[in-house]
Amino acid sequence: MFRRTAFAALAAVAALTFAGCGDDSPAASSSPSGSSSTSSTPAVSGSITVFAAASLTGTFTQLGKDFEAANPGVKVTFNFAGSSALAQQINQGAPADVFASAAPKNMDDVKEKGTATTFVQNTLEIAVPKGNPAKITGLKDFSDKSKKIALCAVQVPCGAAADKVFKAVGITPQPDSLEQDVKAALTKVSLGEVDAALVYKTDVLAAKGKVDGIEFPEANKAINEYPIATLTKAPNPDGAKAFVDYVLSDKGKAVLSAAGFDAPKS
Repeated sequence: MFRRTAFAALAAVAALTFAGCGDDSPAASSSPSGSSSTSSTPAVSGSITVFAAASLTGTFTQLGKDFEAANPGVKVTFNFAGSSALAQQINQGAPADVFASAAPKNMDDVKEKGTATTFVQNTLEIAVPKGNPAKITGLKDFSDKSKKIALCAVQVPCGAAADKVFKAVGITPQPDSLEQDVKAALTKVSLGEVDAALVYKTDVLAAKGKVDGIEFPEANKAINEYPIATLTKAPNPDGAKAFVDYVLSDKGKAVLSAAGFDAPKS
């Protein structure tokens, strides 16, 4: 009887010892699904402030809604304006998490930026009121003083691109107004205040029939590249990274492509 009891006790001790020596590596905690918990991207929360070029108004508004739907409780707030004005605001201390510019130059002007990634390209197009009452046919009409013309100011990307095109083809434009962002130029066309304006092809599409668009071959001389970056002093750095990643994702690309933006050249 004593020998059977002693043998059982020794067997129990051996079993416990064997169980304790099953793995010499640090223990990994398991999630309810059975996978070990590892470091992962922090959950997105709070508010994300995005400064974006005026020509991104429609697409980024949609991307913001989609991002909020995918991340319940998160709020995306936008500040749309000319890229040069946005860069100046950021440099003056305006709190922002993400900056999306319509040109690399304006991104370069921002001191507190992270790594910028080009995510789309855009091309200029002539916008005229419905029916083209002034019979605008091409760039040469922008030098006709009898036509009412709106251009973006040269400090903003759409104005810089227009200036590059005009110089490339030897045309001196005669604008009646210089606007601080592309949406302002487009508004003058839709209201019939001018006979034509140079805007982006995406803006003509976004107008949804309120204006007519005229393509011109010289537009290829000034294709705008759009960079996006998180800001090094972002109030919500995790949210900033998550939003930029969403813009660069297949879902983001689909929204931008549908709006007429082109994929950047690799």
